[in-house]
Amino acid sequence: MVEIEKLRVTFEAVTKEVGKIIVGQEYVVEQILIAMLCDGNALLESVPGLGKTLTIKTVADVMDMKFSRIQNTPDLMPSDITGTEIIEEVKGKRIFQFQPGPVFANIVLADEINRATPKTQSALLEAMQEKQVTVGNKTYKLDPPFFVLATQNPIEQEGTYPLPEAQTDRFLLKILITYPEFKDEVEIVDRYTSKSQPPQVKKILGKNSFIALQNFTRQVPIANDIKERVVKLVTKTREQKQFIEYGASPRASLGLVMAAKARALISGRKHVSWEDIKEVAGPVLRHRIILNFEAERKGMTTDDIIKELLNQV
Repeated sequence: MVEIEKLRVTFEAVTKEVGKIIVGQEYVVEQILIAMLCDGNALLESVPGLGKTLTIKTVADVMDMKFSRIQNTPDLMPSDITGTEIIEEVKGKRIFQFQPGPVFANIVLADEINRATPKTQSALLEAMQEKQVTVGNKTYKLDPPFFVLATQNPIEQEGTYPLPEAQTDRFLLKILITYPEFKDEVEIVDRYTSKSQPPQVKKILGKNSFIALQNFTRQVPIANDIKERVVKLVTKTREQKQFIEYGASPRASLGLVMAAKARALISGRKHVSWEDIKEVAGPVLRHRIILNFEAERKGMTTDDIIKELLNQV
């Protein structure tokens, strides 16, 4: 049996190492770790300049995992992500050799994913869900663990292609990054305007250790009454017709339970509490609920609706 307290100390060490580069985004780092422990993908959304890309790169460094970055642009082709077959000459014969694309990594940063065309966005779907890539008539498995951590900018609409519902549903969490607090921003200015080089981070976890943690996450117990309340919460998103056009699918129920298990593990607890569910409800549900005109007219957000539904449950 893995000692929960040792795990809590390990996760604290990860957050501390990331904190050497990233100032004051402990909540964001925790949410990324939750997605990874659940073997899920995460979508990070914020205005430019809040460190989305740097945070993901730093997490990959601390985890000692292979990292690749895909800078999405309107002219990006699916083969630029998955890879392609090229002709090589071997012993006088010309043969097709597969050249792997940047998707063949452990942590793939899909930067500004909503700038890619729908055809290119869909190239990531198979990788995100099936953990494999099909090129031509051949299928290539991706090495575990594999995560897509995508970023998008909510304010630039020109030259962007909103993610279809089928793709947003593939993201376990949608993480909103807010502006830093005043003291944190002062620290950022001090740290990155001095002459000294940014500190080097230590590698805390390897791939095999993290895969073992993913397996352990599934074993965290959750009471039946909490599971039932989770299903009631998700069901209410489908019944609340006053403000919701389309509610969440059963995938949201699975995501809520798994994310709550991961949060309990990170917090050093041996079981899931309702507090865990409340904390992960926003990131799990906010991109799976489509509001109707009445809600938009009143200026309500999906997070407002989620809080109201949590109170009802």
